[in-house]
Amino acid sequence: MPYPRTRYRVAAALQVDESYLWPSESNLASLTGAELVATYPRRGDVPRDLWIELLRGAERNVDLLAFAGLFLTEEHPDWLPMLAAKARAGTRVRLLIGDPDGAQLAARDEEYRIGGGVAGRVAAVLAYYGERMPEQVEIRLHDTPLYNSIYRFDDDMVVNVHAYGVLAAFTPTMHIRRIDGAYFNTYSESYERVWASARSADDVFGRTNGPGDPQD
Repeated sequence: MPYPRTRYRVAAALQVDESYLWPSESNLASLTGAELVATYPRRGDVPRDLWIELLRGAERNVDLLAFAGLFLTEEHPDWLPMLAAKARAGTRVRLLIGDPDGAQLAARDEEYRIGGGVAGRVAAVLAYYGERMPEQVEIRLHDTPLYNSIYRFDDDMVVNVHAYGVLAAFTPTMHIRRIDGAYFNTYSESYERVWASARSADDVFGRTNGPGDPQD
């Protein structure tokens, strides 16, 4: 076990909490806090390279929950080809996109007062995924109140917290890494509940997306 000063310097250099690197030195409360790798006042403040770095490192699960998440497909050229490659290599990829025929999408559009802009973004992202994703990618459409957008990459998760009337790009965002605390498990459970209630996107893509069993 390194001396305290060495632990502090290593954690500072890696920009993580000491209790993440040396959990045996921490109690349960600090383990929970250690799950918070970083917080950002706006999603736009998340380091641009982080999204692709997390996707590149994922081997078991890539899960997305958003109304659209269009920024990933439009601002990151590697997102679509890398996501497709991951699915073909055996990573379970699940995408939860807002249901174009659902009440929640219409309500969010009215909340933002952008005259159909949310529905347009959903249509665009569905077109991107429909054209580029292999059949291994599971896609469902949800009609749930979106309190948070969730992006999971194995044991890392980015959670975009929503605030009424404020576009998602301008609301707080957390980078969470699973240890033994409650943050990761809470959002993982939320994702699974939405996944179970969502409908297949067969009518949009003309293919079957079976539910399967989550790999964890």
